[in-house]
Amino acid sequence: MKNRTVARMLLEIAQYLEIEGANAFKVNAFRRASQIVEEMGEPVEDRLAELESIPGIGKGTAAVIREIVETGESVVLKELKEKIPDSLLPLLKIPGLGPKSIGRLYRELDISSVKELEQAIKQQKIRSLPGFGAKTEQKIREGIRQLNHKPERFPIALMLPVAEEIEDQLRKCRHIRRFSRAGSLRRFRETAKDLDFIVATDHPEQVADDLVHLPQVRNVINKGATKVSVEMDYQWPVAVDFRLVRDDEFASALHHFTGSKEHNVQMRQRAKRRGYKISEYGVENVETGELTTFETEYEFFRFFDLPLIPPEIREGKGEIERAETPGGLPQFIELSDIRGDLHMHSTWSDGGNTIRDMAEACRHRGYEYMAITDHSRSLRIAGGLSEEQLLAQKAEIDELNKEWDDFKILAGVEMDILSDGRLDFDDGVLKEMDVVIGSVHTAFKQNEDVLTKRVIGAIENNHVDFIAHPTGRLIGRRGPYALNVDAMLRAAKETDTAIELNANPNRLDLHAEHLRKAREEYGVRITVNTDAHSIPELDNMKVGIGTARRGWLTADDVINTMTLDELMRYLKRHD
Repeated sequence: MKNRTVARMLLEIAQYLEIEGANAFKVNAFRRASQIVEEMGEPVEDRLAELESIPGIGKGTAAVIREIVETGESVVLKELKEKIPDSLLPLLKIPGLGPKSIGRLYRELDISSVKELEQAIKQQKIRSLPGFGAKTEQKIREGIRQLNHKPERFPIALMLPVAEEIEDQLRKCRHIRRFSRAGSLRRFRETAKDLDFIVATDHPEQVADDLVHLPQVRNVINKGATKVSVEMDYQWPVAVDFRLVRDDEFASALHHFTGSKEHNVQMRQRAKRRGYKISEYGVENVETGELTTFETEYEFFRFFDLPLIPPEIREGKGEIERAETPGGLPQFIELSDIRGDLHMHSTWSDGGNTIRDMAEACRHRGYEYMAITDHSRSLRIAGGLSEEQLLAQKAEIDELNKEWDDFKILAGVEMDILSDGRLDFDDGVLKEMDVVIGSVHTAFKQNEDVLTKRVIGAIENNHVDFIAHPTGRLIGRRGPYALNVDAMLRAAKETDTAIELNANPNRLDLHAEHLRKAREEYGVRITVNTDAHSIPELDNMKVGIGTARRGWLTADDVINTMTLDELMRYLKRHD
């Protein structure tokens, strides 16, 4: 059982306890245990014997964790669900309304559903409760409005964990020969309307029965021998389509339902010119009616005299034409090309793990190096480091580096580019660092000229090695600030400064179109980093690589595919 699943169940217990009105110590014990399990660097099932020795996990929570891992269930959670009405659960999804408040509304006003809550607001009953008031009532009304306003597409940061959990469940289903995600998520689009899976089976009826009984299914929309559509309940309703196919149809169905629409149209036009018709079942000879099927997508593309076109670039934006040229498609970057991660945080600032913990986790991933880049002094909210603290941290890193001869921690800093364009540290401090990142964290609403000058000013400093999350966007929550990306890329090329692809799935910044422009128009170096604030977030590198591939990047375009010696020469390029 994955840590994420265990952590979610522990958090559910905490939420139910808080609704029930349990004492804060007990609630916080389960909430803290959930966080600890979520941030563990190894599977919780490997640490069952030592749970009580982990700070923050007590005897009671340890027993519940063991029960969940060993049985997949929790008696405590089951009993809580029996006592508390199911209709209360949707209230947890209302922004600004926490479990404690829900519990009070249930006990004191007998409110047990969203409908009853809306009625109580209309009757102005909420404001009568001590500690609530008219402003709180208005916030709850606005939260309900947001809950009812379902976005058309969801950010990849929300959809990826859901897809991974569904895949864990599919691996346990009987009679499934193979499966794959499809649609927008397989192409690593930043948002997805729903989730699509292709499932190969010789027993579609039995598989359909298993699919509609997956743990999170709340509504069965369609159940048939070729398609199962369900709505699954996570933090929000997720529509999921399962296409059930024969094994010999799998590759064609996978290509068809991966898309994009534009790519598929161009492939169908190519087939038509050759006397064929493409469908999700295979390729049909129009004249004879003979249907050709394929074992893999590689064979599918080879049938049309094309190399395998990676899913990430199937957008109908020149990928087929490039595949036909003598040079063909570039050799796109792979996760295995990454030799280190150059942007992460530790407990020295706002990270959740020590430098040693992060280093061991990076070594476990096969990296040759990493950089600790905690925040600089101006970002007080994130525990930014003073000059003295930064140099003390470097001394700790120097000591740790004596322990390994196959791995190196680089001493770095994520330095604020201040609102007036100054850098948070002077050159005397920066020259002591192995890696210097320039980042904008404040004054996002400045106009394009001012913001662009701020970023270019940092790029022109000889000590700055790259610009992190350069446009500042948060997918689905905050748009990019007014930055002239072309001007930034020109400056980066002139100074040989790298630009980051931040692999945090909430950011993916630079986005794919700008990455392709950076590579093809400007020849700018890129660095793909996780900006990890805990060990589990190091795994976001795979999301970054998916986006890098969407941006047509190769290993040669990315500085953290270099060997350590090559990287150090790059970092000292201005010396």
